[in-house]
Amino acid sequence: MAWLRGRFLVDGSLSLARGRTHLELVVPPHEGALLGERLASMGLPASWRLRRGRGVVTWKGRETVITFLRRLGATAAVLELESRGVMQSLHGQLNRVINAESANLHRSVAASSRQLAAIEKLKAGGQWDELPEMDQRIAGLRCQAPEQSLREIAERLGVSRARVQRCFQRLEARAAQGSVTAGMG
Repeated sequence: MAWLRGRFLVDGSLSLARGRTHLELVVPPHEGALLGERLASMGLPASWRLRRGRGVVTWKGRETVITFLRRLGATAAVLELESRGVMQSLHGQLNRVINAESANLHRSVAASSRQLAAIEKLKAGGQWDELPEMDQRIAGLRCQAPEQSLREIAERLGVSRARVQRCFQRLEARAAQGSVTAGMG
């Protein structure tokens, strides 16, 4: 391991570009294959190739590089890589949550807009008074607070979210039906 540590200090490089971890040793061309075999016998398998007349022994991937560095005794480097991995993982999770919330918000805004348009059609077409009282109350709350979720409207009225959702489905279907009827007349 001391020999390998020395080779890495002399001929090695660690790259952390764009979140991809890559460690390599650049050696004379005849040493690439031998070093690759020796590393495999030590439980540190690496790929190797010739590049511009030099032998290049390579490890790719954070876990593989961490294993190599840990075996060399490079504790500070291992801790740094693990810290970066945690930060990248947290960043990825945060992005997924933000994207999901954004998509949910877009769907809620689109649904609210459709529901408000349906309510306006029903009022303009004279069908509002034909609606059951609870449907009128649910629709009235949507008009008062277009940003509220179906759950929030349901809680305000003391009914289930499913009931509110079915109400809006009926209102939208009725408004669409009124449009078709008006277009046929």
